[in-house]
Amino acid sequence: MTVTYTLEVSQARFWGFPKLLARWRGSIYRLMYREMCAFLAAYYIVAFIYRYAASTNMQRRFERFAVYCKEFTAVVPITFVLGFYVAFVVGRWWQQYISIPWPDRIAMQISVFVQGADERGRLIRRALVRYLNLLAVLTFQSTSTVIKKRFPTIEHLVDAGLLTANERADLEATVAPHGIWWIPAQWFAQLAMVARKEGRIFDDMHLKSLIDVVTIAVYSFFASCLFGRQYLLYGTKLNERHEVDYYVPVFTILQFFFYVGWLKVAESMICPFGEDDDDFDMNWLVDRNVQVGYVIVDQMHSKYPKLSRDIFWDNLESEMPYTQAAANYKREPFFGSTTAMKLALVFLACFHLASAICALINS
Repeated sequence: MTVTYTLEVSQARFWGFPKLLARWRGSIYRLMYREMCAFLAAYYIVAFIYRYAASTNMQRRFERFAVYCKEFTAVVPITFVLGFYVAFVVGRWWQQYISIPWPDRIAMQISVFVQGADERGRLIRRALVRYLNLLAVLTFQSTSTVIKKRFPTIEHLVDAGLLTANERADLEATVAPHGIWWIPAQWFAQLAMVARKEGRIFDDMHLKSLIDVVTIAVYSFFASCLFGRQYLLYGTKLNERHEVDYYVPVFTILQFFFYVGWLKVAESMICPFGEDDDDFDMNWLVDRNVQVGYVIVDQMHSKYPKLSRDIFWDNLESEMPYTQAAANYKREPFFGSTTAMKLALVFLACFHLASAICALINS
């Protein structure tokens, strides 16, 4: 489901964005708290073994290995790799979002182009919209886990009213080794042709209108941090600046939070048709498309309000009123920055005058 917080950040207040950090649903904490707990548990296990279970000789060997791991973390270009990966995933996520079908436009075309107030005309319009929604649901079954759980079989589509018993028989009788999602599109095209032959679509033009590298880098980086960020009891020449024993690796935890959180955001956006907090709300989309489609082609077909004069009929300067709460948002019309400049007109007049004088001299 989609978690919205637009109202909380509608104004640039002092606590507008910081208070979002305390939200659990749709937060980074919920995505990565398991990884954070596992990392801290592994970190303190290594620290306990190094401090209390290992001999002095083993501790010195561990320190040399820790310095090596710390040098490795400085070599991994984790910021560059994550930035490239997240930018790619966000672009892919947006392309998937704009590819989600919305039947409003074609439903309005069906309502306008497919004429007939009789039962036959109403049946054709509703069937066309139903085929559109059936096509979308059959497609979502292959991409969205929530839609697959809601409509796991064809029988569920019949129970939901997206498919009739006769259509189900035709669907199951069709040999389609590459999927059946395209069959409602074929039904739609054939039914539109029937409506044209019956004279319900008046023009052929109207008929045409209807027709892994990143993950490995991040986890190897923090695997090295398990050893490289340990406090060294004896110290080495490469590590003499570690003079205070901090039992809680605060900055390592923050680094883990930022990098792994960045990675988890990208991982959650790879497939936005799942069940995470910020995934597309596909169930709402299916319900909404069915309801809006039927309203457009059935309830609102050939209906419009009685025409009457609007309140600005005799007023050339039509300006809608503002409430007291919105009065401060009233703005004057925008003009170009050079609209009030007179210099341009003077310069243009001088240019034409000079051109005329030159023409007279030449003649």
